[in-house]
Amino acid sequence: MSGRNIDAVEKDHRRGRPAGQTPEAAKASASPTDRVDAQPWPALLEEVDAHGCAATGPILTPRECAEFTAMWSDLPRFRSTVDMARYRFGEGTYRYFADPVPEPIMRLRSAFYRKLLPLARSWAERLGDPAPWPGEFADWLDACHAAGQTKPTPILLRYGTGDWNALHRDLYGELVFPLQVVIGLDRPGADYTGGEFLIVEQRLRAQSKATVSVLDQGHALIFTTRDRPTRSSRGWSRAPIRHGVSRVRGGLRHTLGLALHDAE
Repeated sequence: MSGRNIDAVEKDHRRGRPAGQTPEAAKASASPTDRVDAQPWPALLEEVDAHGCAATGPILTPRECAEFTAMWSDLPRFRSTVDMARYRFGEGTYRYFADPVPEPIMRLRSAFYRKLLPLARSWAERLGDPAPWPGEFADWLDACHAAGQTKPTPILLRYGTGDWNALHRDLYGELVFPLQVVIGLDRPGADYTGGEFLIVEQRLRAQSKATVSVLDQGHALIFTTRDRPTRSSRGWSRAPIRHGVSRVRGGLRHTLGLALHDAE
């Protein structure tokens, strides 16, 4: 083996991938939680802190996205189905996963919780709020369940042509984690058009600010559940934030929604 090839093998070993495996193949063989861990978290948290949301790189492969989308027709996986038009939430449908929530979803929730916990605690400190979130996601869910929030909140959403989602917040009870995640499962511009993710922040004594994001397939968007701290002349103030989805102009759009608290 040449010296150059030996160097390549050693580099692959240090990077945690089999010898000779390309970076692209290594990404494909990694688990979704590995991909969560590999994101540029200092930059992501800084962006969420400043703007209330941030887009990650790839979390799910196209094959994994298709596997989640295929769950839609497996009704025993879900505890309820919500027709948004019936409740004037918009147009479209979403389904809440039932217990036991699929293990890949629980692992994703736990992985995102660990990474977002420091910012959640920082926000609580700035706003003078309690920070009831323990270091482990399983302990946090135990606290939710002890408070009567026992229903799982991960959802699979489906939008067809003309569907949309009104601005809202996903609170579900007294215990709330201040950040949550949505993952795109289809290809914007190919599988559907329109359907941009909307975030509207109510600014103190000023007009609201909107952020529009396109969810690339397999990528996640981290966003504010309820409020984020913003500087004011008196220190820190709350900026209430709501989110929704613009009208789908064509095709079919699926997303996986990951609130990090459970529901009453």
